[in-house]
Amino acid sequence: MPSVDAQSPGHFLPTILLLLPFFSALIILLGHRVLKNASVLISVGSSVICFIASLTLLATKGAEGTVGILKFIDIEGMSAGIDAMIDDQSRGMMFIVTFIGMLVHIFSMGYMKDDEAKPRFFGSLSLFMFSMTGIVLAGNLVMMFIYWELVGLSSYLLIGHWYEKASAAEACKKAFLTNRIGDFGFMIGILILFGLNKGDLNIDNLQDAFVTGGPLAEALKNNPGIITVAALCLFMGAVGKSAQFPLHVWLPDAMEGPTPVSALIHAATMVAAGVYMLVRVSFVIVTPLAAETIAGIGCFTALLAALMATQQADIKRILAYSTLSQLGYMVMAVGAVAMVAIDGHAAHGAHPGHPAMFHLYTHAFFKAMLFLGSGAVIYACHHEQDIWKMGGLWKHMPITFWTFAIGTAALMGVPPLSGFWSKEAVLGAAFDSGCRVLFLAGAATAALTAFYMTRLLVVAFLGKARTESAHHAVEVPLIMALPLLLLAVFSVFSASGVFSDFLQAMKPEHVDAPGEGHTVLWTSIAVLLVGSISSFLLYKGKDKDPVRIKLFANKFYFDEMYAVMVRIGQDGLAWVVTALERILVDGLVARLPTALVARIGAATRMLQGGHLQGYTFLLGAGIIAVVYLVVFVLPRTH
Repeated sequence: MPSVDAQSPGHFLPTILLLLPFFSALIILLGHRVLKNASVLISVGSSVICFIASLTLLATKGAEGTVGILKFIDIEGMSAGIDAMIDDQSRGMMFIVTFIGMLVHIFSMGYMKDDEAKPRFFGSLSLFMFSMTGIVLAGNLVMMFIYWELVGLSSYLLIGHWYEKASAAEACKKAFLTNRIGDFGFMIGILILFGLNKGDLNIDNLQDAFVTGGPLAEALKNNPGIITVAALCLFMGAVGKSAQFPLHVWLPDAMEGPTPVSALIHAATMVAAGVYMLVRVSFVIVTPLAAETIAGIGCFTALLAALMATQQADIKRILAYSTLSQLGYMVMAVGAVAMVAIDGHAAHGAHPGHPAMFHLYTHAFFKAMLFLGSGAVIYACHHEQDIWKMGGLWKHMPITFWTFAIGTAALMGVPPLSGFWSKEAVLGAAFDSGCRVLFLAGAATAALTAFYMTRLLVVAFLGKARTESAHHAVEVPLIMALPLLLLAVFSVFSASGVFSDFLQAMKPEHVDAPGEGHTVLWTSIAVLLVGSISSFLLYKGKDKDPVRIKLFANKFYFDEMYAVMVRIGQDGLAWVVTALERILVDGLVARLPTALVARIGAATRMLQGGHLQGYTFLLGAGIIAVVYLVVFVLPRTH
């Protein structure tokens, strides 16, 4: 990809998008005690400017290429600078990240107004925005990995913002450590490509090395197994960051952070980074095993998380498992598209109109709105999160209710809302892959999505108030309601009309005609009706859950299984190491020499009796021994 003209707007806009949040975070985190409330204005102002810059970048369609911002690594055999890769995909993703980020900043001004640690919170938000813009703009895998780790750090700080709570402290550590497992695989995948492509990790050059018969094409021809390993190792990074099975356990616990953090992490930013990276490097997914593995894990995660969501009572956890399920949808789409491309020998790569990116794009708006809406409910109900302690909120919070209802309908895939079109694109990709298991599991997930979201809406908002906090709930202030209204507009129109034309990179060309013979369309509508109607009839007027499935409510006991694995594996290994340390190190190395020296010292102390007669006797004995040696022993040795 050519470099961007230094005189074009596309040259300085990426620099603003990347460095402004960084310096905002630096200033706030270093001077928060002095700045205090000014830190909020700095962080919010930075997010607004970044959004304006992303809009301007989105309008500069002619500026395609790579922007060199700073040199980072430049040695023989390897070069990796702080570059910005400008194309339709990065423009679209940057718009989503900065738009959601700006709205979360604005919502947080109201939600966190009484928090004593506001400066630290907004400083961490700016650091998160810097890390995410870095991932979106990264033109090589070295810098992407660095920003990848910075996202993990900033999410650790945000999830653990209320670190005084033991649950929040445990949740941020769990998220950090779980992501490190996936990131280790991501690093191995990068190193494999580094070795195969002779040190060149530029994303465009890697793709060219496949297409134009470069070293990666030779490796695919001679040793396809190593390419499969590289693709699956890169996928491990997405498994951690996008919370796919078996590393999905950290995401629901991330609810311990403030609700705006949940919206930021679960909408279009941190968890979407894995999907974005997979689409960016989808040219590596060129073997059937890699494509089928990715599609299978995504499909399994989507169905598993949807089942868990049906039995949760915490409003934020329901949305968290919904996010897990929708991320599984996106990952399934990545694998399905790769399967189609492999079978049809089509060109690979991060092309405009990928179904996974389209669903990521629409999901960002309605899921951010749902999380912010849940934050408004929690705020109005005096921090109550149990949906069975709510009810009747539609009368007290009309703006929140109607925006939440729109987001729910979009997530369920009600036509003609945005979620309907992107869900059709994902199911269409699964149908076109030829694997009926993918399509049927995707349809079952859609039915479960309609079921648990209808349950959430009916129990929390309809009926009568079940507690005093719900009975006395009032609508949130305008500064918190405004982001909900804006996101509601995007939830309705983002897949059609002027919005989709503006972000054409996110919309597949065949979205208006999914599947053959409209099988996908009719299946989608059927499962929507089955899921929503059955849930409405089951939960209408209920004061407690009529369905109790402990397996789903306890998240299939994955946390308990992992705890046992840690106890047997890690604790068992620790016991063996401790035993060896006590036997070898403490025993043979430390205590044995000490004991020998102590014994010798005790024996020699007997010679120091303190009596002159004894010393005279020893002196005489010594002289006699020396004379005996000189006179009798030494002559015999010669």
